[in-house]
Amino acid sequence: MDKRWLNSLLQTPSSRRGIIWCIYMVGFMDLFGVSMIVPLISHHVKALGASPTVAGIVGSTYGILQFFSSTLVGSWSDVVGRRYSMLTCLLLSSLGYVLLGMSTSIVLFVLARIPIGLFKHSLSICRALLSDLVSESERPLVMGHFNAASGVGFILGPVVGGFLTEHEGGFYTSSFACATIFLMNSGLVWLLPWSEALTTCNDTNASNDSSKLCHDSNCTKSVQNGSGTVAHHRAPSAETHAGAPEKPSGGLRWREVSLLQPAWRQLSSVSSKIRTVASSDMWDLFLVRLLMAVGIMLYYSNFFLAMEERFSLKPKMSGYLISYSSTLGALAGFLVGPVTQLYGNNIPALLLHSTMLTCSLIFLYAAAPSVWQVLFSSTFFAISTTIGRTCVTDLELQRGGAQASGTLIGAGQSVTSIGRILAPLLSGLAQEFSPCGPASLGVVLALAAVALLLVRIPKWDSRGRVKAAKH
Repeated sequence: MDKRWLNSLLQTPSSRRGIIWCIYMVGFMDLFGVSMIVPLISHHVKALGASPTVAGIVGSTYGILQFFSSTLVGSWSDVVGRRYSMLTCLLLSSLGYVLLGMSTSIVLFVLARIPIGLFKHSLSICRALLSDLVSESERPLVMGHFNAASGVGFILGPVVGGFLTEHEGGFYTSSFACATIFLMNSGLVWLLPWSEALTTCNDTNASNDSSKLCHDSNCTKSVQNGSGTVAHHRAPSAETHAGAPEKPSGGLRWREVSLLQPAWRQLSSVSSKIRTVASSDMWDLFLVRLLMAVGIMLYYSNFFLAMEERFSLKPKMSGYLISYSSTLGALAGFLVGPVTQLYGNNIPALLLHSTMLTCSLIFLYAAAPSVWQVLFSSTFFAISTTIGRTCVTDLELQRGGAQASGTLIGAGQSVTSIGRILAPLLSGLAQEFSPCGPASLGVVLALAAVALLLVRIPKWDSRGRVKAAKH
């Protein structure tokens, strides 16, 4: 069944297929570089003399900055195009990792985290670009493969980072290596055949049902400056000024603003996009994303401590379990396409079932009487969460429209950032009662997500959009 999906993708023009594979490489290198640094940050902060409280505050800085910047940067990529927004994010992130490698005090460390927190959105822009390049039917497969590629990078990165740390100045070496990787990614992005690939994308989208992709028969895509991500009309009304959003008709559509336009006009367009998304009827999808994000983070929040207290398992063995689960999660990206095909592209039903499975597995972990039951739950937990995340993203893009993909994916990441802020707090409170407290609370949140889906899905069509009221 998956063979037909792959044949459909391989039959795309070579330029578009080439840029898709390059985006996979960007995703792999991105998380490979980041995962070299992340496991070492807490040790480096401690080495700089920070107390546990200060270390916690410093750690939360990244999540707070991501919360405010994700939607803004995603919307900006809709305005000026994926090419220049991605290059900006990659170069400034590289600068941040260089500063991180030069940090010799807590103040310098915090300053180095600011550009990373504000501009580390290259993966979100990659997902938005993939959404631009493929049809809705191909999107789950391509997104799954992208998640798999980036997941493999996240698995391999800590191995290299740990090796470098064993040498003198290992953290600084890892930081500069990560900065170099981001520079290499920016070079790869610059060399991509943007105009040729996006022109091909226009031809492909023209052959699809316009009500599914652009929601308007006059909708086209521009390739100016490699943007190709924002829709405009051949004959816009006189009342529509440059940079303002068109009135949505079944989706969110935007006028294009060139990178050379004044900053105030770009900001005006970004603000209009965000207001339109904020006022759209997507609260249920964002709430499901938040509930599941916090529930999943609670599952992992005290995993090492819980395994030690419940089963006297050494941290080394717990680390093996986490690596095993992460590997399965990366490989599960390749299952998204065939599973979606098995469900007949009924993404809402697939989201409901994956959420129910995730909820059951968190409960199984919380109540596990033995390590073997934890191993069993971890095996399927990685698969269900990977499928669930892809489903939520796909439904957000289907409901909002492909022309707002950057804004929508950025908004989704902002919601996830709220989870990153809340999860440590909730985990600490829950651990006051039991080592299983965080996982038990995760079960409650996942049950709330299931209940919300059971109430809302009957009001959706097969593409996740709210059904029109019958008169």
